[in-house]
Amino acid sequence: MLEKIKLLFQATDMTEGTPWKKIVIFTVPMLLGNIAQQLYSTVDSIVVGKYVGDNALAAVGSATPILNLLLVLFVGISMGASIMVAQYFGARQRKELSYTIGNCITLTGVATLIIMIISVIIVRPLLEVLQTPASIIDWCTSYLLILCVGSVGSAYYNILCGVLRGLGDAFSALIYLVVAAGLNIVLDLLFVAQFNMGVSGVAWATIISQAISAFLCFRKLRKMTEHFDMGFGYLKPIKKYAGKIVSLGLPSGLTQAILSLAMITVQSLTNSFGEMLIAANVIIMRVDGFAMLPNFSFGTAMTTYSGQNIGAKKTDRVLKGAKQGTILAVVTSTVLTVLILMFGKQLMGIFTETTELVDLARRMMGIIAAGYIAVAVTQSLSGVMRGAGDTMTPMWISLVSTVGIRVPIAYGLAFITRSPEYPNGRPESVFISLLCSWLLGALITSFFYVKGKWKRNLPTT
Repeated sequence: MLEKIKLLFQATDMTEGTPWKKIVIFTVPMLLGNIAQQLYSTVDSIVVGKYVGDNALAAVGSATPILNLLLVLFVGISMGASIMVAQYFGARQRKELSYTIGNCITLTGVATLIIMIISVIIVRPLLEVLQTPASIIDWCTSYLLILCVGSVGSAYYNILCGVLRGLGDAFSALIYLVVAAGLNIVLDLLFVAQFNMGVSGVAWATIISQAISAFLCFRKLRKMTEHFDMGFGYLKPIKKYAGKIVSLGLPSGLTQAILSLAMITVQSLTNSFGEMLIAANVIIMRVDGFAMLPNFSFGTAMTTYSGQNIGAKKTDRVLKGAKQGTILAVVTSTVLTVLILMFGKQLMGIFTETTELVDLARRMMGIIAAGYIAVAVTQSLSGVMRGAGDTMTPMWISLVSTVGIRVPIAYGLAFITRSPEYPNGRPESVFISLLCSWLLGALITSFFYVKGKWKRNLPTT
């Protein structure tokens, strides 16, 4: 029993064994970690809302989109590192793996310094440009500055977790995330409820808990000497490795930034439909946050699986695992979709007791529910392409489906459905456009998976 537990904390070789079993073993702890991450932010909102007030809750919510835009550099480095680590680990190239991890650590330090400097300069002016209410702008500013200036812990936690996942060790990343989430809850209550630090207390709790988790990840990597070496010599930036990390990860970072801007654009349309739909949308997005977790988890698992097996030159295994992993993801999302449709009212009722609002949220959720099955296909096949080193194709597909499909359809439907009863168009426009973008995104992804350039990276021997 003890030996089996120890295996959970070791790097997982996904180049041997039954593909779907390896994918499940890797996906489950990562899914649990993503759930913990979702609860992480939920607890922050509950604590600040309960002990500080609605304005403080609004301040944290208003700051989140800006924070996501500022931290896209880390998203890119993490994705690039995870792909390269998986490929070199699968190929058993110890030297290349060591330099990749070392350069990843250095790039993260540089990116953190850039974020610190930029945030001090632009945070307050950006909040003013976005017409942040005077009642919360000071809280927003302090919250963002603390998180950005103290982003070193968050940055290294996310980057080093990406390295661990590339090595096939999703379980350690889960444990450290649980530690961070638990510590964050304790510090939230201590700083906000006991020390009355307000919004700043939530920010300090976040950076402290993530810094400790980053230290745990680093300590774990230092012990994995059977796979790679760590030392100052490997931290020196080398164009071959640093350049490839950036080139592989930059599309993911840019995608996140552009998608955030597109979501803001659609949000302005949502706001035009009135407070009831805004409230319904908030409820739907909270449910959506949990419903999407399996898809994202399978997508990351397929990136690691694909990367390791391409590195090991096992083409047949890549294709077999892609098929089995996608089927697993689709089955999981189908079950979730059925549950959402069956228990929609109960789910919506967790957030409000207003019958009209529950019915509206349930009706709108019913429009998009089937789309989760399509996203399962998109995430899984995109993960395979990313693992092969083709990060540009998934990026363009995401941009086309969100910016080129969803935004025009949303505004177009709203325009053609205007009436005396609905002067700004029917509110269903927002959710129909989302469903269309998911369905077309899955079709486009499937086409490029079959015909795309990612197959050029498949080994011929």
